[in-house]
Amino acid sequence: MQRLGFIHDMMDVKVLILYVSARSNYPLSMQETYELCYQDDCLSYFDVCTAIPEMVKSGHLTTAEEEDKYIITEKGRQTLSLTEDSIAYTVRQRAENAVARFNRQIRRSSFVKTQIIPRESGDFSVVMCLDDEVGNLMTLELLAPDQRQALRLSRQFEQKAEDVYNITMMSLLDNEDDPILG
Repeated sequence: MQRLGFIHDMMDVKVLILYVSARSNYPLSMQETYELCYQDDCLSYFDVCTAIPEMVKSGHLTTAEEEDKYIITEKGRQTLSLTEDSIAYTVRQRAENAVARFNRQIRRSSFVKTQIIPRESGDFSVVMCLDDEVGNLMTLELLAPDQRQALRLSRQFEQKAEDVYNITMMSLLDNEDDPILG
C-alpha cells in the first residue's frame, strides 16, 4: 500500500526537522520539534526521537546550553539549502506557520513573569511582572489567601498581562482635568 503524505522515509523526517530548526528563534526540545514538524500524518514521535540523535552525531544539529534542547548548525543550514525544495509546499507552509506561532509564544513568555511566594501568615504573595525589550513596564504584587487562588492569579496574569497593564494605565491617566498637569 502506498503511503500518502510528505514523509516517506527518514531522510524526509530529517529535512523537515532542519527546516523547522532553521526557522525557530529558540532551541527546541524533541517534543517541541515533533509538534512543529507534525504537519503530516505519516510522521511519528519515534521518527523524531530516532532522527535527532543521528543529526547531532552527523553535525547537522547540536545540543543547546539548555539541557535536552537542540539548534541547527551551519552544516545543517547548508544541507537544508540544498534539500528544502523537496518539502511539499503545503507541509512547508503549515510548518512555517507553526514555527511563527511558537516564536511569538516563547518571545511573549520571556516578557511575562510570575512568582508565588509563601508568607509566614499562611497566605501567598503573587508577584507579576510585565517587561518589554527595554525593561520593566509593570510589577504588581497581590495577596492571595490560599495557594489555589495564587496559582489562578498567576495563570490569569500570564494570559492577560497586556490587558492588566492597559486597564491600569487607562484608570490612572483617565482624568484629563488633573490640576497638577494643567
